[in-house]
Amino acid sequence: MWEIKYHPEAVKELEKLDGSVRIQVLKGILKVSQNPAGKKSGGYGEPLGNKGGSNLTGYYKIKYRKIGIRVVYRLIVEKAENGTKQMYILVISARADNEVYDTAAKRK
Repeated sequence: MWEIKYHPEAVKELEKLDGSVRIQVLKGILKVSQNPAGKKSGGYGEPLGNKGGSNLTGYYKIKYRKIGIRVVYRLIVEKAENGTKQMYILVISARADNEVYDTAAKRK
């Protein structure tokens, strides 16, 4: 499993969610953290690429259709003997697609 880290603004966004929605989002993040790479690599993540004029290559999203939430994250792998693997959550938001992606691009 990958270590999960949060951008400070993503923590605030998570805290603003209703309790039951927050639980669903956290369960989804925990599930995806087991294998956050793209689906082509056998993982759960949906790779982004160029979205709304922002280059988000190497970034992934989790889309919660029923509750209208999107989580954008990137993977950080340290190259060392005991290299750490982090899933870094950038945005947790109910905002429209392009706004979520613009926010993620700014928080790199």
